[in-house]
Amino acid sequence: MNRRQSLTAIPALATLILQPKPIRAQAAPVLNRAIPSSGERLPAIGLGTWQTFDVGASAAERAPLLEVLREFAALGGRVIDSSPMYGRSEEVAGELMRAIGAPDNMFVATKVWTRGEAEGITQMRASMEKLATAAANPTKPIDLMQVHNLVDVDTHLATLTAWKREGRIRYVGITHYTESAYGDVAALIEKQKPGAIDFLQINCSVAERSAEQRLLPLAAKRGIAVIVNRPFAGGELLRRLRDVPLPGVAKEIGATSWAQLLLKYVLSHPAVTCAIPATSKVTHLRDNMASMSGELPTEKQRAQIVTAVRG
Repeated sequence: MNRRQSLTAIPALATLILQPKPIRAQAAPVLNRAIPSSGERLPAIGLGTWQTFDVGASAAERAPLLEVLREFAALGGRVIDSSPMYGRSEEVAGELMRAIGAPDNMFVATKVWTRGEAEGITQMRASMEKLATAAANPTKPIDLMQVHNLVDVDTHLATLTAWKREGRIRYVGITHYTESAYGDVAALIEKQKPGAIDFLQINCSVAERSAEQRLLPLAAKRGIAVIVNRPFAGGELLRRLRDVPLPGVAKEIGATSWAQLLLKYVLSHPAVTCAIPATSKVTHLRDNMASMSGELPTEKQRAQIVTAVRG
């Protein structure tokens, strides 16, 4: 969105902000996890922005996302993850977080997704400008900058290491979303000095369990926080299970929906710091956040969940 389009969008945003939208009082999330490299604690459910936040400037397109962010903050949510790969998601997330007066403790994560040192720096500065207005303090650095899908990873890690030292970012991470890259991800982690990488973002779900075999234990061993993307396998699991009754194990751990059960499965792995399901619906957001309440499955119950999903 260019400057002219941005100015055009302001009245629509103002209309959204001024509309009375009461949010019912909620208890803060009960489940949070420590970032191994610092001890800082994060709620175990965050918010992804892939596809869902890639919208235009009209009030009709942005109203549902504004309400999702309001409710996310009201429920104690903090981690929001984006990328320049996600179309307009960064600028939409930044503008809407400013619109709701998001608390200064929002944990804002994004990525670099290009080749070359200069190109990477240009892209990251653009992302930081779009997202810097997310906090009440506009000088607050981006919390987490990640090398997206390992693209030109050595080049960007060198920049990010320097930026972290200078206080431009707080944490350094790497990401991927497909099993075919796991060997490269593991090799990169193993060759880095301890503390060089703070976060690994990787796909993991009942349907995509390979990360549990090597990458999650490796991250735990190296003191790296894990953000889980694709906790519903890109939505495929929820579509397939929509008309399937919940198994008995759901009641045992206080899960009242398949979304909660699938998220509890992911969160029960001790290496996982946070999962970031994406949604543009407040009802789904509340459902996802509720997975932080109640019990998490034991190893036996995890196996029962896998069996139930397989049918």
